[in-house]
Formats: sequence, structure tokens, C-alpha cells
Amino acid sequence: MSKSSHDFAHTHVQGLSEFVDDRPIMRGELFMDVVYSTHAHAKIKVDASEALKDPEVVAVYTAKDVHHNLWGTIFKDQPVLADGVVQFAGEPIALVVAKDTISAQYAKQKVKITYEDLPSILSINEAKKHQSFIADKRFIERGDVKAAFKKAKHKLSGEIVIQGADHFYLESQVTVAYPQEDGQIEIHTSSQHPTETQHVVAHSLGLDAKDVVVQVKRMGGGFGGKESQAAPFAAMAALAAKNLNRPVRLCLTKDDDMVMTGKRNPFQNLYNVAFDDDGVIDGLEVELYSDGGAYADLSTSIMERAMLHSDNAYFIPNMKVSGQVCKTHHHPHTAFRGFGGPKGVATAEIIIEKIAHHLGLDPLIIRKRNIYRDENNRNTTHYGQVFKNNCLPRLFDKIEKDCDYQKRRQDIEAFNKSNDQFVKGLSITPVKFGISFTTRFLNQANALVIVHLDGSLQIATGATEMGQGVNARISAMVTSELGLERDQARVMPTRTDKNANTSPTAASSGTDLNGAAALLATRKIKYRLSEFASLLLELPSDRWPSKTAGLGTEAEITLKNKNLDSNDPNEGADWLSGKADYFDIKFVGGEVLKGSKKIKFADLVREAYLSRIALSDYAHYSIPGIEFNKLSGEGNAFLYFTQGVACSEVELNRDTGELKVRQVDILMDLGRPVNKDLDIGQVSGAFIQGMGWVTMENLVYNDQGYLLSHAPSTYKIPNIQDTPRVFNIELLENEENYANVRGTKAVGEPPLLLAISTWTAINNALSYISKDYPNIKIPATNEEVLKAMYPSKFAQWSK
Repeated sequence: MSKSSHDFAHTHVQGLSEFVDDRPIMRGELFMDVVYSTHAHAKIKVDASEALKDPEVVAVYTAKDVHHNLWGTIFKDQPVLADGVVQFAGEPIALVVAKDTISAQYAKQKVKITYEDLPSILSINEAKKHQSFIADKRFIERGDVKAAFKKAKHKLSGEIVIQGADHFYLESQVTVAYPQEDGQIEIHTSSQHPTETQHVVAHSLGLDAKDVVVQVKRMGGGFGGKESQAAPFAAMAALAAKNLNRPVRLCLTKDDDMVMTGKRNPFQNLYNVAFDDDGVIDGLEVELYSDGGAYADLSTSIMERAMLHSDNAYFIPNMKVSGQVCKTHHHPHTAFRGFGGPKGVATAEIIIEKIAHHLGLDPLIIRKRNIYRDENNRNTTHYGQVFKNNCLPRLFDKIEKDCDYQKRRQDIEAFNKSNDQFVKGLSITPVKFGISFTTRFLNQANALVIVHLDGSLQIATGATEMGQGVNARISAMVTSELGLERDQARVMPTRTDKNANTSPTAASSGTDLNGAAALLATRKIKYRLSEFASLLLELPSDRWPSKTAGLGTEAEITLKNKNLDSNDPNEGADWLSGKADYFDIKFVGGEVLKGSKKIKFADLVREAYLSRIALSDYAHYSIPGIEFNKLSGEGNAFLYFTQGVACSEVELNRDTGELKVRQVDILMDLGRPVNKDLDIGQVSGAFIQGMGWVTMENLVYNDQGYLLSHAPSTYKIPNIQDTPRVFNIELLENEENYANVRGTKAVGEPPLLLAISTWTAINNALSYISKDYPNIKIPATNEEVLKAMYPSKFAQWSK
């Protein structure tokens, strides 16, 4: 296994990696399918009599069979199974359990649902009209916005419409529930949050948490879609497993998964901006409205992050942001890579573009004039957090030079004047993405590290592996601390009986939290081994425990110092190497050294065991300094900020609206990467996923809110032909992120927001066609682009 590879790359490419539905079918195992609503809002009656006549059907369950039927991550407002009323098309109503998958699929069609339709709300505008909201409106404000607008030389206002997007993970929602002795249940599931799954299963079945164990070995993609929404499906399978005392498997088809599960929240944002002749923003007012769907899920937290990122990379002295989640009768929308950040950032970027268009200036000039800077008190966010380790000026200067922006801008100007078939656009956009959960108590993790007698390691954390390589990064941190190769450690499947009360692997913080906890646990072991080695290496080898412990001829080597106890993974560590040394002992290349004396690591472990020195340890880590007051909208919401810039060049076909992304240059600040190859992979994957969201992924619903584009045939995600023809990615050198473990920075979500540069580049291209700045929504599909090119020709269909 290569040091730089994903820890299971070799089994992935051989088809040997085990996902949940690859688990062998056990004797007596049953199969479940879900009957769900096709109506947006209706009273229902359920008749399962025909399905129960099928000899292959074992049971049918409805809401009355669930011990506690309400669940929810923030508000417990969503039923596991609809009880009397459905509130979205796709809402689970009944569970069919059969002897095989095909029988379950046929039998669910025999369950008769009678609907009595009720009024439904299927848009943000309708929700606003009917005051249909989830939770209260939130505000973040600083300065005097009214005074800024009163004295402003220039003002602009507008609206940005942002549609949702499907996660399109390759592995659908899937769970296998195994009944155990004495009423216990073991769940194997594809979830980003094993602890929440454990709690929802226990609550739904009326069990204590001690009687439910959840294991997540790996996911075939998650992207936020399995942060909360995996839990109720686990509860469904567990319900049948407990009642029937047989294993039960529930694996949704791709179509059913897309219909039933929530998406990235749609947003409609209003803005008013005040600025001077140079395009410097003095005042900004933003109203954010999101479609939360029928139930709360994570929408209020998503809205909060959108509000916190409505400045993006720009210092705005007078700013007011409000956020309101709307209750509609769509599937409950949920976490998606970037959370609310992309919606706030897209709003900020279109404002910059429109200011530039209004003043007749290049948008890059406006961006550089407004970015956060360390001088002139322009380094504090609108929620009062000082922006430390600001790399934005360096990033802008470097990418402008490296991608030859000025020459390419001139070339595009000339091209667009002479070409009547295609039109090109160019845009650079930045990202300043806050890293940490904005809910303080989630910023904690725990880890267990075990050193075996042969010198190999097992590591257990609350992090879940969904392809992003979190296990490889954690393993690299631990093994490098002990001077070992990465293949000497294995990160174990995540289980709630090893790592309890964990936070979801989300908010780009999986490595930050769990890696820090694993490193702290490793340091405890290393501290003991270091003191032991300092004593052992002073003795002649014939007096070592391996020669004497069995006979009891030597006094046992005992440690005199207390166990190490720290919450700071950088405490005592050399900043350049990230490693901490104790008692003048070095761990290098599989050996442990004290001056000229040395012993192999595995031999030291054996000697320590014979001296009854603990070779495993547990550590808990909590991120310090997170003090954000949600009521006042003030404080330190994040540990640090991951930053980046991207330059996108696009080409549009004037006859068809077809988009080609010709070139993308990305420059990311990731601090000191733990694994550069994995980070480059995350940057490229996130960007392409974001590009799909802003250019092509179009959710289409019928008049009942039922998703029509629920398969690859009707929902287009980027393929290899859609990727940029030239795609350059570079990481900025940054040794100064002192806030985080080993100076690294999170990479999972921030690059996705850089894909907004393709959308602004499309807008830039369209601005060469019309004097008016285009008003094109996200996603800017080929159809939307064509309509924006020739609005008068499409006017009758755009009403």
C-alpha cells in the first residue's frame, strides 16, 4: 500500500471492498421495501390486506407499530412512518417485509393508500405568502446599514434564485439489522453519524442506547445526505428485526432513494448593496429564504452557515443579514457538502459581478478592492470574529499571475467581438470557508489507539469513511508520531461500542476532530513508552524484562511520571515535524533511540508489556475557543478558515446554449497537508461536484411535489466530457495555521464553493451579448443559458 494512497484504494480497484449490501445474506434473513406517498399533503388510509395474502410476505408495518414515531436532529418533528397525514411526496407510510427483494418490491405495490388531498405549499414564494416557516427568523448585524445607504453614491438591489441538488451518492441508503441475544440489536449501515443512528433506533424501538450497536465500515459516498437521513431507514429495518427476531435488510433503489430523501436546500435571496465610485462596498443588506421542506431536519443550521458566509471573502463595514427557513411540502432538505455556505457565497459573488458591471470595471478589480486585509481594521467578520491567517491577498495576486488572467481577458474580448457562433467568459472567485461546527457541543471527538505486541496498531475513532480518505489521514498522523510506516496501523470500522457520543463526520472537520483525538491518545502511549525506554536503555540487555520477567529475578521497571493529559494536539510538538518527543527519546524509522542506544519499536513494546506498561489509550478532544452566540449573532464561530481562489474560462454556443468549461485554475490554501495526494483529489472532486450543481443538475417536480428527475436518465451529473479541458490545481504554501492539529486545514467542502466561478464566468460571457447584466439562476443549464441569450424569444414560456 502506497504511503500516499487511500487506505483501501487497492481493494476498491479489485472490487474486494465490502459495502453494507455486500454483507453475506444470513440464514433466515428477510428483505424490506418502503411504501411511500405520491402526494404532497393529504390525509391517508392504509390497506395492506392484499399484500399480506402474498405467501412471500412476512409482515407489513405502519406507524402504529413504532414505539416512538418522531425523530429529528434539531427538532423531533418528523415521523418515522406517516401517521394519518403525509406532508411530502416520498414520505414513508408502510414497510413491507418479504422473503426476498423482488417479492418485497412486488408486494409493496399491493398496499393500497387512499389519499384525501389537503392544501400544499410547493415554493418559497408560497411559503412566504402563507407565513409557513420553520423556527424564527435569525439576524446578524454590524455597523449602521441605514446610514451607509443614505450616503451611498451607488445602490443596487436584486434577487438570486438557487435550486437544490441531489447528493447522487453511488451507494443508496442501506441498512442490515441483526437481532442479538437479550433484546439487543446490531445495525450495519451507511451513515455519516453512527451515534445519531444509534439514538434514533433505540428511541424508535423503545430500547436503551446500551442495547443498540451501530457499525459503519465505509460508505459509497455521503456528501451530507447520510448525516441525518440514514437514521430513520436504520430504525425501519431494526423495527422488523426486533419484532421478527430475524435479520432484515433494507436497500433502497436509486429511484426510490432520490424520491424519498432531501436535497440541497433551494434558496431565494434578496439583496441591497451600497458602494462608492471605486466599487468599495460600504453597506449590504441580505435576506435569505430557504426551502426546508416538510420537516426541520438540519435546515436551521444550514441557514445559519449561509448567513455566516454571506460576506464570503469581503470586508463589509455595515451589514445586515436575515435568514428564514420556509416550511413547504417537499421532502425535508438536508446537509450537502458546503452546508449553507454555497448559498451565501453565491449571493456575495453575484453582488460583486453586478457592481463591476454597473461601474464598467473588471470584476477582479472589485474583488481585490473589497477582500479582507490585515491592515486598516479590515480583518473582522460581520459576526465579530477576527480573520486570522488571512491568505486572500496572496491567493489573488498569485492566481492572477499564474493563470495569465490579464492576457486571457484581452484574448476573450477580441474573440467575442469576432466570433458569431461562440461567446466566452472568464471569472475568478474566492472562498473563505469557516471550519468547525457552528453548534459548539458538536466540536468534540474521541479515539482509542491500541498497540499490539508485534508493534502493529489499531485505531478506532468516531470518523466515518465515505471515500474522502479520513482514515488514511488519521493513520498517517498516528504512525508518523511513532516513527512507523502507515501500513503498520489499521483504522477500524466505526462502532458505537468503541467510540460513543460522537459527532457526525461533517463540516469538513472529520480529520481535525478525530485526528486530534487519535494523536492525543497516541501521545499518551508515546509518553509512557518514552519514559520506559529512557530507563530500559540504561540497563544491559540481559537484565531486560524479556530475559527476567518470567523468572522474577529483576525488579520491575516502573514509571514515575503521571500520564500525559492534554487537549492541545500541538502542545510540546516540534512545529515543523508535528511530532512531540519526551525524555530525550526519538521514534524514527521503526526504532526508538536514546542518543546512540536504540531498540526496535516492536521490541520496546514487548518489553513494556512484560513490565505491565499500558499499551492502549483513549483520548477526548474538544476544539477550544468556539464561542458563537446564536441569539446575538456574535462571536468566534470557527477555529480557522480554509481559503482558495479559482479562475474559470467558459465557452457558450450561441445557437444551443451548450456550455464547455475550457480551463480551470485552482489555488487552495490547505495549510500543511497531511496527505497532499488525497487533498488534490478532494479539491478536484469537490469542484466538479459544485460545477454540476451550478451548471446542469436540475431537479424537476410535478404538481404534487413528486420528483420526476429521479434517475441518471433524467438527472444529469457531470461526466468526463464535462470536466475542464485544462484543469490546474496548486496548493499554496502556508506554515502558519497554528490553530489546528499539525497546521493542516480542512479540504472536504471549501473547493466546492470555488465552482461558483464557472457560474459567474457564464454570467460574464452573457454580459457580452446584452447590455443588461443577465439574471440567470443556479443551475445555469443549457436551456437557461439559451433563454438568457434571447429573452424576447422565450418570453411567452418564462411567465
